[in-house]
Amino acid sequence: MRVLLVEDESRLLGLVERTLRAEGYDVVSTGDGARGFELARGGQFDLLVLDVMLPNMSGLEITLRLRRLDVRTPILLLTARDAVEDRVAGLDAGADDYLVKPFAFDELLARARALIRRHHEPSAGTELRVEDLTLDLLRREARRGTRVIELTARELALLEYLMRNAGQVLSRAQMIDRVWGPDFEGGENVVDTYIHYLRAKVDRGAGSPLIRTVRGLGYALGR
Repeated sequence: MRVLLVEDESRLLGLVERTLRAEGYDVVSTGDGARGFELARGGQFDLLVLDVMLPNMSGLEITLRLRRLDVRTPILLLTARDAVEDRVAGLDAGADDYLVKPFAFDELLARARALIRRHHEPSAGTELRVEDLTLDLLRREARRGTRVIELTARELALLEYLMRNAGQVLSRAQMIDRVWGPDFEGGENVVDTYIHYLRAKVDRGAGSPLIRTVRGLGYALGR
């Protein structure tokens, strides 16, 4: 497995690099954000580990640019900022996970394994469909009929979870665990906020709404 590590703190870069190599990973590393972006764009990696604060190009900017280029390699952000809004910004930019400094190296390795495993899991198909709503899993593009729906990375993840469980009532806790992750420290009202966003985009102008509220239980997609 090949990992790109972009970290400008030389001591931490060395420690993380040695930790990953000791686990058998082939590691390419740099301390420069712009160089990291070029490597990530042109190389074949199984995981990108990016510090958020980097010279010449931040980890968030690298993530945004890669996702716009449709580079789907899993991204783990390393950040010293643990405020909820900072973590949400990273995940909305397209990152798959984040790790707040200082962190335990065992946790870093566990998250790396989980991201790589998830990325390489075989998919049952490349498209999800519920009535006239479709989600292309390769292009990460949603459509309602012929209308393309512009969604953020977090909205896409939530929509995918709802579509994979179409017809089932999903609780807020289930959605947070699957879409935001078990370490998310915000309140369950974040689910209500993102459901509101999805409804405005998915059900806008449609003859019948697909996203249902099941009072006291959660939400469901489809009838």
